[in-house]
Amino acid sequence: MRWSIVVVLVALLPWTLAAQSAPDRVPVNPAGSPVGPFTPAIKTMGGLIWVSGQIGNAPGTRAVVPGGVAAETRQALENLGHVLEAAGSSFARVVKCTVFLTDINDWATVNTVYAPFFPTDPPARSAVAVSALVFGAHVEFECVAVGG
Repeated sequence: MRWSIVVVLVALLPWTLAAQSAPDRVPVNPAGSPVGPFTPAIKTMGGLIWVSGQIGNAPGTRAVVPGGVAAETRQALENLGHVLEAAGSSFARVVKCTVFLTDINDWATVNTVYAPFFPTDPPARSAVAVSALVFGAHVEFECVAVGG
């Protein structure tokens, strides 16, 4: 019995040391990130990156880009890419994406802009119609990615 306890403790030692030397969540704050009570992304010890919702705002501002839902979608995805890059990941490593739309009828337009960002093996995805988004945006993306 005593040896069993020693074996278990020795087996857990590397995990315990890793937990002490590395935080279980690391904030990712790329330059030009919006100011607010949120972090653009969190990297977890398990290698996942949880990216907060990104809208089509011009970088460094709260102003949504002009040009309608297609322009907003492109800018939101570029903003998402910027956060992914700062976190050490990329669109190719996204495993789940959630799309929030103020008008579900914009789905086809969003898909047209979205597809080139995920040309091979696109991630799992959900779309949700919402009544409103921050700063008057029409589309927002959040995702989970694998770290590089």
